[in-house]
Amino acid sequence: MKLPSLKVVILTPVVAFIIFYVFVAILLYFRDPPTVAPVSSASPPLEVAIFGASGTAGDGILQAAIESKDIKHINVITRRITPRMEAGVNDGKLTVSQHMDYLDYSSVLPQLSAVDAVYWAIGISSLGVDEETYGLIHVDFPRAFVKEWLGVSGKDEISFHFISSSDISEDSNTMWIREKIRAEKTLFELAADSKLRVIAYRPDYIAPTEAEAHLGQDMLYWFFKPVGAAVKARQIGQAMIDVSLREPRFENGSKLSTGKIVMHSNAYETIDRP
Repeated sequence: MKLPSLKVVILTPVVAFIIFYVFVAILLYFRDPPTVAPVSSASPPLEVAIFGASGTAGDGILQAAIESKDIKHINVITRRITPRMEAGVNDGKLTVSQHMDYLDYSSVLPQLSAVDAVYWAIGISSLGVDEETYGLIHVDFPRAFVKEWLGVSGKDEISFHFISSSDISEDSNTMWIREKIRAEKTLFELAADSKLRVIAYRPDYIAPTEAEAHLGQDMLYWFFKPVGAAVKARQIGQAMIDVSLREPRFENGSKLSTGKIVMHSNAYETIDRP
């Protein structure tokens, strides 16, 4: 029996992928995207805190928060100060606290007692990282913060918005997926029967802000966007603000996929302000 040539073996899955990609892209292009009605601006405006604002997603969240008319003040807790943070401080909308121990928040908690929402973007790639370290950063860091924040918050309702990961399954044997699931469950359980709501954001590819992106990252964004698998970091920030404004409508344990993140980002951009 004659075996297929090497060229056929290589090209068959490539052609199949291209056909599938084009089919999904066309389907999404002609489909009416899901929408949600815009909400009213916050009154009074929100006070928020951002953790991880020096990273890819965090920089976009910070950009959206600085631009937002619905946020009166931003508390940034960070190890590294960036030019965007410095500009925000100079404009008077931002307070930056350099913080190194993410298992102990006693030095920053006093300034966070009046915060309405926390946007959490601390995370690392799983490449070359052992399970203990990955779990420390993705589970132990936010768990320690939420426990302490609940104890000092003076607000009637507060929310914790954190970036998880796309399409993660509890049945997976992959280390980083197990830890992401553990992080979600841990935080949801901490907030159960309390004034806190925890919202998980599950984006696919995250494109950096224009100030941070290089050509390769831009190309990846435009490759994944047609099939609904990419979102800009700034859009995540806009979605977090939009969800914060809709706080009573979101239950603790809510999860937002890439499509829903884009939907709430679009809704936020269409708010009719006086």
